[in-house]
Amino acid sequence: MSKIITGFSKMTKQEKIDWLTDNFFINPIRAKETLQQYFNEDRVLQELHDDFIENTLSNFYMPYGVAPNFVINGKDYAVPMVVEESSVVAAASLVAKFWSSRGGFKTSIISTTKVGQIHFMYKGDADGLQFYFDKIKPQLLRATESITKNMRQRSGGIIDFELRNKTKELANYYQIHVTFNTQDSMGANFINSCLEAIADEFKRSDIEIVMSILSNYVPECLVRAEVSCPVTDLYEKDAKRYAKKFIQAINIADVEPYRAVTHNKGIMNGIDAVVLATGNDFRAVEAGVHAFASRDGQYKSLSHAEIKDGIFKFWMDIPLALGTVGGLTKLHPLAKLSLELLDNPSAEELMQITATAGLAQNFAALRALTTTGIQKGHMKLHLNNIIKQLDASEKEKVFLIKYFENKTISHNAVVEKYREMRSRK
Repeated sequence: MSKIITGFSKMTKQEKIDWLTDNFFINPIRAKETLQQYFNEDRVLQELHDDFIENTLSNFYMPYGVAPNFVINGKDYAVPMVVEESSVVAAASLVAKFWSSRGGFKTSIISTTKVGQIHFMYKGDADGLQFYFDKIKPQLLRATESITKNMRQRSGGIIDFELRNKTKELANYYQIHVTFNTQDSMGANFINSCLEAIADEFKRSDIEIVMSILSNYVPECLVRAEVSCPVTDLYEKDAKRYAKKFIQAINIADVEPYRAVTHNKGIMNGIDAVVLATGNDFRAVEAGVHAFASRDGQYKSLSHAEIKDGIFKFWMDIPLALGTVGGLTKLHPLAKLSLELLDNPSAEELMQITATAGLAQNFAALRALTTTGIQKGHMKLHLNNIIKQLDASEKEKVFLIKYFENKTISHNAVVEKYREMRSRK
């Protein structure tokens, strides 16, 4: 029997839930209860959430935590993080505390340029097209004046745009490449509106506009985060050997894509958590960051380290197009709270805070990998999740945590001990 439906979006939320659970679940009652138990009791707040996307059925909660003790450019921060992985917030907090007594994190904005493109097809003479573009370029800029007025008052707007001949890559393909400064806004809607206005003014019978869209690849919207200290302050046991291994681990990620992907994923553990907590677009950030890691033709490490004159330095340049106005940043109550927690930063300040969280997370992972191994700390934190899956009582939980205090933790080992404990009862 077909489960294709017409008019689903016009149904009430309850009608959607009833149809979905009746048609796709063995136990519809239990499915309805699960969806409904995550409704927000505050009706106004629930209606706000319902309007974020289409066909909303319930809320999917993620843990909202905080990593304290970050010192960034001499200022103290408690950094909000939304993430489900058990070790992320703990690792960031430990590393923040570690570097707080070693000068803290230093950050700087390298550039804030964002990009949008008008993609079109043209079969005529390239020189003639360039002449036409140069002639009407002022006219194209004027076509955006009503859109850019407010942004220009904040010293933002269109920086420049140029015609690019891409016919060597694809027959008849050209683009207008536009650069923007969107100030504290991430700027997606602003950029797309400008592009469409330019495209409408530019098109003629022999030019076929294919699409006008911003790019999430922002290699010129860059922020640097770094830490440094004497090598002797880096580790309590054989610091020079440890620092050398740390740098070797980064060098491996620089030449081996299989390692680099996991290496950079660790960086994104920290970055995505802050991006989510502040209501920004983590998918756009992820896409842009990973493209940046491949900019030289091979996927490489985003972070770098060196020892010079006895000083260990660890740093990262990373593209982050973030906003503190627009979208969910001022609409989602917890996103607003996150920005308030961070002292209502500008977009540039948020870029620096977010990059710091990524660098901290990377440092934590590399420190674990080159010393005790990644699993020791991770599995200790994961132990609670395993115990919850077993539906253990509070007394059983305390016993299992104590039992595995100095033992190797694995899912099978915990399950076996739990079953042994239960069988004795």
